Amino acid sequence: MNKNSHYYKLILLLFCCLCFSNMKAQKTKKNSIENKIDSIISLLTLEEKVAMCHAQSKFSTPGVDRLGIPEIWMSDGPHGVRGEINWDDWGYANWTNDSITAFPALTCLAATFNPKLSKEYGISLGEEARYRKKDVLLGPGVNIYRTPLNGRNFEYMGEDPYLASKMVVPYIQGVQQNGVAACVKHFALNNQELWRNHINVEVSDRALYEIYLPAFKAAVIEGKVWSLMGAYNQFRGQHTTHNQILMNTILKEDWAFDGVVISDWGSAHNTNEAALNGLDIEMGTGTDGLTTSTKNTYDYYYLANPFLEKLKNNELSEDVLNDKVRRILRLMFRTNMNPNRSFGRMNNQEHLDVARKIAAEGIVLLKNENSFFPINPSKKITIAVIGENATKSMTVGGGSSELKAKNEISPLQGLKNKYKNATILYGLGYASGPSAYGRVIPSTIDADKLKNEAVALASKADIVLFFGGLNKNHQQDCEGGDRQEFELSFGQNELLNELLKVNNNVGVLLVSGNAVEIPWLDNVKALMQTWYLGSETGNAIADVISGDVNPSGKLPFSFPKKLNDNAAHSFGKLSYPGDSINQYYKEDILVGYRWHDTKKIKPLFAFGEGKSYTTFKLSDFKTDKKEYAQNEMITISGNVINTGEIDGAEVVQVYVGKSKSKVKRALKELKGFQKVTVLKGGTESVEILINTNDLSFYDETISDWNLEKGAYIIYVGNAANNITSKFKIAIK
Repeated sequence: MNKNSHYYKLILLLFCCLCFSNMKAQKTKKNSIENKIDSIISLLTLEEKVAMCHAQSKFSTPGVDRLGIPEIWMSDGPHGVRGEINWDDWGYANWTNDSITAFPALTCLAATFNPKLSKEYGISLGEEARYRKKDVLLGPGVNIYRTPLNGRNFEYMGEDPYLASKMVVPYIQGVQQNGVAACVKHFALNNQELWRNHINVEVSDRALYEIYLPAFKAAVIEGKVWSLMGAYNQFRGQHTTHNQILMNTILKEDWAFDGVVISDWGSAHNTNEAALNGLDIEMGTGTDGLTTSTKNTYDYYYLANPFLEKLKNNELSEDVLNDKVRRILRLMFRTNMNPNRSFGRMNNQEHLDVARKIAAEGIVLLKNENSFFPINPSKKITIAVIGENATKSMTVGGGSSELKAKNEISPLQGLKNKYKNATILYGLGYASGPSAYGRVIPSTIDADKLKNEAVALASKADIVLFFGGLNKNHQQDCEGGDRQEFELSFGQNELLNELLKVNNNVGVLLVSGNAVEIPWLDNVKALMQTWYLGSETGNAIADVISGDVNPSGKLPFSFPKKLNDNAAHSFGKLSYPGDSINQYYKEDILVGYRWHDTKKIKPLFAFGEGKSYTTFKLSDFKTDKKEYAQNEMITISGNVINTGEIDGAEVVQVYVGKSKSKVKRALKELKGFQKVTVLKGGTESVEILINTNDLSFYDETISDWNLEKGAYIIYVGNAANNITSKFKIAIK
């Protein structure tokens, strides 16, 4: 044996010792904190402990002054820290220092298919929350996109549980490295806003575990999220916020969640259930989360005086209370009693750069006839920009996700900044009315006049860019109410048809967090899905339109051609929206592209679809072998070749299907993806790993996961509807 081998053995030994020492130190630190928590609990009175379990204001819970235990301060903010709210009503406090950076909504983040960007997003957002002295950031949301009418889909990460799982973990880790707790929401099955406070969801165990829970599980087990928010709806006859199955059996027992369960505002309904079924902090009850409260209402929450009385009368064990307080104190040691957390940062250039990068990378190019895009910014052309969404603020409205952005660059302003040589004409075209929560305020502007003015401008232009879609108004993309129709509102379809009569060089930019009906698709030259992009909206859109950024976003949900092509809607009203009492998820596991694939219903645009200004070829993809055992890694490798003229990024998507399964299966399911940047004319190798255990289905006969033996098909492509290679493997 030579000297080098001894040297490397010594290095390996030292490395192992350091790892062991670090693990031991972490365990010692954890034990030390748990011991401190036990000692604090022993000093608290019954009244003090109960007080810690419910709100004292709209967004805070009390501490214990005599022991130096701080209050906990929370803020809405899946994509930005909300402006400061009054102590006891929903009015804004009118602070002058609470304007923040608005980041893109989470549909846009999911469309990037880029977990690294998700980490950057979380870090930046966590820094802003920390600077605002928030202990809990109420986000991210990972409810599954089931129907395009759900008003809150824009806050979530799409229709696929695997994609949502991979994107939510780095987001959480990024937020929490700032000493701010992420709060994953809404647990669970809150997939519509209509009747959300009481609708009872009936869904199979298989669909629950395979579709609706994986992103929450990843948030808890991989992301190690510190808090979780219950939902408004019921599941199998019991409200989800204090649901025995969801909160006790699944979350706290099976997943060993050691954090805090927080109610959504007004989602608690019963003292015994709240006490016994996993709720730790109750928020918003006195107001149902919406209106003004009565004096001292906080003392009458389900986990306030009624809880205290039951404890004093020995109807409930003090052990139940101590578990809640232990979790709350653990949250504090991770956040506001952590002496090592940073001071945070807000409204800096780095955060704006992150917001702009995510926004541009999430934009999805869906049609580009005759290379309509990119539009050269050096050309002296006339561009007619038409549509309210070119100027309407999308950081205000939307419900609890509304933001007080320091700056919001509109699409029109972004184009003016970029296209200095062009003549830009702007026409409103249509008007939706102002944003208001829980009600629709119609526009008072003459619709015919707006349409005629827009058509006149379009007739003078070389190019028309129509900015339409949805907005953050009630019954659009907004909390508290679902959309009333699949088609575009406010006369947008009629306006587009009139524009096309005078100018056939029209590109459409859809601003929305949802799929919409697109009857005019064949008549326009190009279509981009641009989402709600936050502070840097206009700059990011201009970056992509000009070609400064090559689009690489992919749809995180399917666009059906018509509403009944969506799985939830195909089964009638009992499936969506229910009968106002009960709702049945009749499509079961066949959500989104699973439904379209399996039932051979062609979507308008498929999950994972998105074009580029360059072209790619996926070549030489293969698996490392043909047979695998349980808990073994499948390695799929190949090359991505940029066959076009400019640099770009492509997303390799790997789906897996089971041949001759003994149970109902989707044709294929996403099980891996990788985004890779390839220089023009260049080639990049890709390697994607899949654990065979991840091919299991949830077997209701054994109430556990079951890996079926036999043949499987691996599908490799760049969209659910564009598979370029298939090969068989076997699980022994």
